[in-house]
Amino acid sequence: MSTSNPNPRPTSGPRVGAPARPPQRPAAGAARPALVKPAPKAKARRARLLVSKVEPWSVLKMAFLLSVALGIITVVAAIVLWTVLDLTGLFDKVNALMSDIQGAESGAFDLKKFASLGQVASFATIIAVVNVVLLTALSMLSAVLYNVSATLVGGIGVTLTDD
Repeated sequence: MSTSNPNPRPTSGPRVGAPARPPQRPAAGAARPALVKPAPKAKARRARLLVSKVEPWSVLKMAFLLSVALGIITVVAAIVLWTVLDLTGLFDKVNALMSDIQGAESGAFDLKKFASLGQVASFATIIAVVNVVLLTALSMLSAVLYNVSATLVGGIGVTLTDD
């Protein structure tokens, strides 16, 4: 019993797995085809979404990292500011002014006793730690309050586009 294929494939076309032939260019004297008009630019897609819930745990982590960065900036800025004030001689000028105001009978006034670099750095570190705790707690509280209010109102509408 012989089986024959009722729809034989033509053998003149490219075979599967065969290397593709490069396109042939027209001869130098042949007429060139007309230029093809480019397709119109597609409009940007837009999607309207609602932010209906914010995860408090992710807000807590992000707020903690950002507030730690802000705390480091606070400490470094305080140290740099104190160093700049010391290098410009402002502390000596304030000491001379206070000595002129108090008179010669009172003891010499030294501003660096009250605001030394170590004291300024310690105070800035304390302020930074308090800010880290407060900003983290307030951010998480804000996320929880947003979730509660979003259940009542529906959330914040956001429109996204792909330009």
